[in-house]
Amino acid sequence: MKLQKLLSYVRRAVEDYQMIEEGDNIAVGVSGGKDSICLLLALKNLQRFYPKHFELQAITVSLGLPHANYDDIQSFCNEIGVPYTIVHTDIGQIIFDERKEKNPCSLCAKMRKGALNDMAEQLHCNKVALGHNKDDVTETFIMSLFYEGRIHCFSPVSFLDRKQIYSIRPLIYVPESDIKSFIQKSNISIVKNACLADGNTKRQETKELLYHLSKNYNQLQQKIFGAIQRSDIKGWKN
Repeated sequence: MKLQKLLSYVRRAVEDYQMIEEGDNIAVGVSGGKDSICLLLALKNLQRFYPKHFELQAITVSLGLPHANYDDIQSFCNEIGVPYTIVHTDIGQIIFDERKEKNPCSLCAKMRKGALNDMAEQLHCNKVALGHNKDDVTETFIMSLFYEGRIHCFSPVSFLDRKQIYSIRPLIYVPESDIKSFIQKSNISIVKNACLADGNTKRQETKELLYHLSKNYNQLQQKIFGAIQRSDIKGWKN
């Protein structure tokens, strides 16, 4: 995938769901993985020509895990000209050492998002951009159905009353395979996930399930995505 195609995906999502308005100050949550780096680069390039002017801030929430290094993210942000902030936390210790969570992803996500929103507020940002891609949409829907027994998925745009901050997800039209291709062809360094549960999660199980089902059911993930868009799930009708 080339940058032009990435930008077309992102611009369409931004316009379909009115994600960006004039004067927005957008905090981009950057873990250093492929999705968040792709999101940051796409928004930086969109900023150059989009008719509505907006500012960007890059924020990494450090879980305090050993061997996590964010020097490459700092260098990348310096290169593209985006201010960068690291939020140091003890989330990793709380989840793995103190609480010894067997399925830590949900709690970790809530704590990371809380820390991200707190810093975004301090930096006077009114929106937080998150790197959920098209595959994340269908996987989250299936996980909600199988593990929680409800028809649910995160929204393209959501509003946090307590913080008066919007969450936006500009990558929702971008397949994960295209993101992998873009990162590889661009020779962009990504940060290895230092999480102790990486690769052994309910999301990974769901990803593998959908992969196997897709071999027998043509365009399965696209059909699920379309069903979500046509559903009454909050925030998806545009």
